[in-house]
Amino acid sequence: MSDVNQIEAAVRTEFGKGAARRTRRDGNVPAVLYGHQAEPQHLSLNAKAFAAILREHGTNAILNLVVDGKQQLAMTKSVVVHPIRRYIEHADLLIVKRGERVVTDVPVVVAGDAAAGTLVTQEANTISIEADALKLPETIEVSVEGIEAGTQILAGGIELPAGVTLAGDAEALVINVIAAPSAAQLDEEGEGDAEAGDTPAEETE
Repeated sequence: MSDVNQIEAAVRTEFGKGAARRTRRDGNVPAVLYGHQAEPQHLSLNAKAFAAILREHGTNAILNLVVDGKQQLAMTKSVVVHPIRRYIEHADLLIVKRGERVVTDVPVVVAGDAAAGTLVTQEANTISIEADALKLPETIEVSVEGIEAGTQILAGGIELPAGVTLAGDAEALVINVIAAPSAAQLDEEGEGDAEAGDTPAEETE
């Protein structure tokens, strides 16, 4: 088995919030490995090594876990990050096998410039796809180069890499290209907001 994204995983024998805090204090990430009818395994991963893999390969990174000397392929299913301190609090890992197809959400990246006088709004940050677990794209790029106002790009209209199929709603709106407001319209909106702000509150007796 390839040693790409290989990471040592220790089996955790203590559970609960206190145990999780101790795991993080020791520089590790508490994680749970599950799937394929196997009993869930409670693991700890080196926090720096795990974070480095996620930075390089995205949140759907495939890991080569080494647990008690044995290797196991796993996909990062979910990662919980502390909202303020930004360290990884917990991870859920899904057992995968070579050649297995999985369904997951992949970030959408907008590329190019739409036609002059347009405004591009991204209505969905991810789309759900199905692909070989070992060939998951890190992102799906959608080009808006030269697109005119009034154009809508639906999930079903996005060109996907070979071997990748859409797993979500084909009618879901992903990109919406509209006419950019003119300076006069922006001025009118600003004046309207100012007038609304100047209106005195109703007096009560």
